[in-house]
Amino acid sequence: MPTRADVAQRAKEILVDGLRLDITPEEIVDSDPIFGEGLGLDSIDVLEFVQLVEEEFGIPISDEEVVREAFSSISSLTDFLLTRIDTKATG
Repeated sequence: MPTRADVAQRAKEILVDGLRLDITPEEIVDSDPIFGEGLGLDSIDVLEFVQLVEEEFGIPISDEEVVREAFSSISSLTDFLLTRIDTKATG
């Protein structure tokens, strides 16, 4: 089972590399908003990031409300992913 720090770091790497951002993963604060006023990403970026996360972690994410909530920050995304990874491992 990956640690919280591992999942958060990987999510940041996916965000930076996958969306070709001009920042480093270390510059992203876990509690800051990812989209809108945070990193300034738009709805197309959201769709791309969701797809990249699904592919990396093998977890389907189809509910728009879940996306809005889970992808609001790296912290919330990490919580969401750890819950799903745990469920997947025990289910």
